[in-house]
Amino acid sequence: MTDDLVSAIIPVFNGERFLAQAIESVFAQSYRNLEVIVVDDGSTDGSAKAAQGYPVRYYAQPHRGQGAARNFGIQQARGEFLSFLDADDLWMPEKTAGQMAMLSARPELEAVFGWVEQFSSAEAASPKTRFAGTILKGIHPGALLIRSASFARIGMFAADWQIGEFMDWYARATEAGLAEAVLPEVVVRRRIHDNNMMRGEAVDKTEYARILKAALDRRRLAGRTEED
Repeated sequence: MTDDLVSAIIPVFNGERFLAQAIESVFAQSYRNLEVIVVDDGSTDGSAKAAQGYPVRYYAQPHRGQGAARNFGIQQARGEFLSFLDADDLWMPEKTAGQMAMLSARPELEAVFGWVEQFSSAEAASPKTRFAGTILKGIHPGALLIRSASFARIGMFAADWQIGEFMDWYARATEAGLAEAVLPEVVVRRRIHDNNMMRGEAVDKTEYARILKAALDRRRLAGRTEED
């Protein structure tokens, strides 16, 4: 591990349209001690060419899903801190600096989130575009900066969810008592576009219900163990 190095991990699957903008938003950070790791999850478009046009550490793997891609990136990371960015989203320039300052000022913290602003791409043609401009207190991978040791304490992302791997991870982190805080400013802009809306609508209700059930089952099991 390298002191104060932040490893920025970007998984991509057929994200050629937006990947360059995502990478550029990392290189535009005012905090400079960063490495950028792009994990190509079996793309068949021009994602590889887009990534390799920048000084990033690029890796390719067969298509296994976003959780597996993030996990592979974590295994390659050299930083004492981990952060994540989806290939269609954008970091705000002060994201890393602000979160690192909070971690430095409050050493008991393991992780810092921030706010998320949603915005729509011009081609998005769904009623969900009405949420563009919404600012949320973001429990979202792109809004997170976490100590690598703390991430290891919680464990890797589950690779068997299609879109819910972060919700599952955060449920486990909460159960494990992750010491977290929220930086009260927008740190990431989440892009709403046709591909991510269609993918989410297809599986979100059933998958999120399964994740919630798994979390409740773990808590019941923990309660029985304590009683024993």
